[in-house]
This record gives sequence, C-alpha cells and structure tokens, in this order.
Amino acid sequence: MAKMKSVVLSAKWEPKPDFKLGPKDIEGKLTYLGSQVWKNPTLQVVEKDVPDIGDTEVLIKVKACGICGSDVHMAQYDEEGYIFYPGLTAFPCTLGHEFSGIVAKAGKKAINKRTGKPFEEGEAVTSEEMLWCGSCRPCADGYPNHCERLQELGFTCDGAFAEYVKVDARYIWSLEELRKSYSGDDIFLAGSLVEPTSVAYNAVIERGGGIRPGDNVVILGGGPIGLAAIAILKRAGAAKVILSEPSTSRANMGKKMGADYIINPLKENFVEKVLQITGGMGAKLYLEATGLPDKVFPDIEQVIWQGKEINSTVVIVARSPKKIPVTGEVFQVRRASIVGSQGHSGHGTFPRVISCMASGMNMIPLITKKISLDEVPENIIMLQTNREECKITAVID
Repeated sequence: MAKMKSVVLSAKWEPKPDFKLGPKDIEGKLTYLGSQVWKNPTLQVVEKDVPDIGDTEVLIKVKACGICGSDVHMAQYDEEGYIFYPGLTAFPCTLGHEFSGIVAKAGKKAINKRTGKPFEEGEAVTSEEMLWCGSCRPCADGYPNHCERLQELGFTCDGAFAEYVKVDARYIWSLEELRKSYSGDDIFLAGSLVEPTSVAYNAVIERGGGIRPGDNVVILGGGPIGLAAIAILKRAGAAKVILSEPSTSRANMGKKMGADYIINPLKENFVEKVLQITGGMGAKLYLEATGLPDKVFPDIEQVIWQGKEINSTVVIVARSPKKIPVTGEVFQVRRASIVGSQGHSGHGTFPRVISCMASGMNMIPLITKKISLDEVPENIIMLQTNREECKITAVID
C-alpha cells in the first residue's frame, strides 16, 4: 500500500457537564458542538495510506491547500483545554478543505458535471468542502449546506493537508476554465481560493440577497472571507465598499481587493465614519465577518437607526458562540433584516466563482505566504496569535 504525508488533528472527547448528546451526534466520535466536547487538541504530520476510491470517487493529487480560520480554531483551545471551533467535528481527522489539485485516478462513474463525461487524469480540479447527501429534506429543498447528514472535508472526514485526498465526483468542479487566465501553478493557487470565495459569495449574494449597482456596503473584518466579499461586491457594482479592520496589513489588502474606504474601529468612531462616507445613508448590506458579534452589532444597529437606508440586511458569516445584542425596534422601524450564512454549497456558487476568476476576478493576492506540508502545524499555531498574514497556503509537489 502506497503511503503519504497527512496533517492530522487529534483531540480528547470530554464533554462539558451541561453538554447533551444531540440526535445527530455520535458518542466519542462526532458532534455538532465541537467547543463543548473536544479537549486538548494536538497536530501532527503522520504517514497514512493513500486512499482507495470507489466507482463514483476521484483521487486528487493535492497541489495547493490554504489554512482557514476554522483550522486555526480547531487547534486552538481555551483555559480549560476546549477547542475554539463551535461546529461540526470528528477527530482524529486530516485537516484542510481549501484546496486544488489534479485528478490522479477516477472511478468509472465519476462524472464531470460540466462536460457530462468522466473526469480525466491530469485534469485540474477543486472540491466543495460540505459533503451533502442529496436525499434529505434540506437537500431536496435546495439547501445542501444544511444537509441533515452533512459531513465535511477536513472536519469530520480526511481533508487535503495531505499528498492525496479522495472525494466523490458530485462535489468536484473542474478548474480547466481558469487556464485561459492563469499559467503554471497559479491555476492551483487560484483554485485553492474557490472554497473561501464561495463562502463569501453565498453570504453576500445568496443569503444577503445581493445588491443593486450603486448600493453601499460595509464589510466588518478583513480576513479572507471579508476580503473575498469586497472583490465580489465591487464586481457586482457597489458604489462605496467600506472595510472596518484594525490591522494595517489587512486594511491594505482590502484596498487591493477593491475597498474604497477603510475604518479602523479601534481608533475611529465606526458609526460616525460610515454615515460620513455615505452622506448619511448608511449601507444596503453589512457583512459580519469578525467573529465578534457581541462587540460590533451595537454599532451596526446605530448606523441602521441613524441612516436613511431602508431594507438593510446584516449577514452573519463568521462562526461564534457569542450572544448577539439586538434591539428589535431598530430592525422593525428600519425594515432591516438579519440573516445567517453557512458554507457555500447550493445555488451554483462554485461554478460562478470559478467563472468570475476566469473572467478577471483575481484572488491570488490574498495568498501572502507559501509553505510546505511539513510546515502546516507550526503555521496553524502561529495564526492563533498573529494575524498579519492573510492567507497561508501549503504548496505540495
């Protein structure tokens, strides 16, 4: 059996006293409430077998895989030892879900959705991270990212911080369209950014309802999702894209991705600045991508209350267990909405993002550091305290 390197996270199943096993949890293995159960996480580069594939599966030789904030929070723990990440998890697990690579081997029924033909060896591909069943009620209703039998690459089943990863063909998307815009290995760097960009697309276009050209938008948080949202909304015709971000490096990246204005919320009055920039209007869409909803929501409320914009939408995309302070009267009087956004699957987010990239939406500047597979654990740990790098990507030969 051929062997390969993999970055594996392990943790101890030790539920908090008030934790109750849910109907979809599996004792000792899987939970939808990771931060309530998993304790003392460890990261290791280990040797594993190259996976076998079935008739509908594809074996992908990984070429690039980015570190996500979720990877960081799964490896990060509080003073009691419990992981930060609050969501669906099953350990031990090979991390990594923002990736691209080439088809090393394809099952005889592994069909490419764009061509209707089997995937070919050597084809450049990426994959959805959310593995939906296709037969439960949410899937039937068109919401596969809320699948009742959801599994997730790099969260509950082995992901792509490895030399090879296997994925069912239904989740795979060809990157061949990118070849007309990207040369050499840049196609794989761009391909590794399809997943996080699709999370942003789902948040601001699908869940947020999109915008009309000429609308104003505010992005709170200059991490990769917030920065990807800037690029998408500017491309969609936003008049003023405002980024609220205290980090100078991330603020500068925001400008590179298309932000028109930057607010440092630690040094400036957020409410006053947004109203000043927009001439008293406020914004049509606000994206909460900080993971600090308890801190930023009061300011968002005040802009909505004092601004002239009716029908604003606040989209929550960052994962956080924090309670959000909301004044119902503000949202009633200003006819505003709060929506949650999870993941990316459904509504054709992946192929649309790939087409945007192929037609000029270059996301590669988000990658500020390239590393080897062996360097993934130390960089995941580093990102727990250092936010200067935007996207750190493992390039795998």
